[in-house]
Amino acid sequence: MILQFKYILKSMRLRHWIKNILIFAGLIFSLNLFDIALLVKVVVGFILFGLGASSIYIFNDLQDSQKDRIHPEKCKRPLASGDLRATNAYVSLVFLMAVSLIGAYLMDYTFLLILFVYMVMNVAYSLKIKHVVILDVMCISFGFVFRVLAGTALVGVSPSDWLIICTTTLSLFLGFSKRRHELILIGSNAMNHRKVLTDYSITFLDQMISVATACTVMSYALYTIADDTVTRFGTRNLVFTIPFVIYGIYRYLYLIHRKDMGGNPTKALISDFPMILNGLIWLVIVLWIIYHE
Repeated sequence: MILQFKYILKSMRLRHWIKNILIFAGLIFSLNLFDIALLVKVVVGFILFGLGASSIYIFNDLQDSQKDRIHPEKCKRPLASGDLRATNAYVSLVFLMAVSLIGAYLMDYTFLLILFVYMVMNVAYSLKIKHVVILDVMCISFGFVFRVLAGTALVGVSPSDWLIICTTTLSLFLGFSKRRHELILIGSNAMNHRKVLTDYSITFLDQMISVATACTVMSYALYTIADDTVTRFGTRNLVFTIPFVIYGIYRYLYLIHRKDMGGNPTKALISDFPMILNGLIWLVIVLWIIYHE
């Protein structure tokens, strides 16, 4: 039983919870980072959203366990490898989903609604949308946007248009990069693992990545100099953080093309030292600018 619990934790993909850090965006950019009550609320929301996302990961693994066995990396997942029993996976799925939704209900109704829609969308993704070209990546992108919306709901502020745009373009960049990695990694077995991969090509994905790259950099640059941004923070100095965003994008492109790390954005972001250092420097400078001024 202890081993089964270990495999359940592995299936929850706890390191992927780093994606939920977007929940803190609303807290930071609404200038409420040092409001202890709101900070605690967002931290709890971070955990609940993580539990909800983990339930979806397990659901997806249950749907794809057969196909994952032909994937050189996913075949190691507990369900695909046969280490985790399907019955235990279903029980843990229901438990995680119930805890996250009940907890969200007790915290904030809007947060509950966002989390519920996020789960429904991802169930639809696992069952159907992931087989529809382009829409599959857009669905992944919407998942990141829902994280931002969840955070702003907990803080009680309206999400910035620029925050939504930047999140959308960045997540599209990561999504198309992931598809590119899968196509290269699986090669001739692409159709057996995921039929939608046959609708993509390296050339097409490189074009999509290029568009998403340009949109991400430009949307962030425009955000830093937008009138409402300057008015809210009382400074134009956020423009000096643009080089760090450009470097982060270029570094990730390097990891995709030279290190074959595009298939797992989470792994790339937490294991590549230059990416980690660049992200920390960017965060420190942003906090200094918007709170010090």
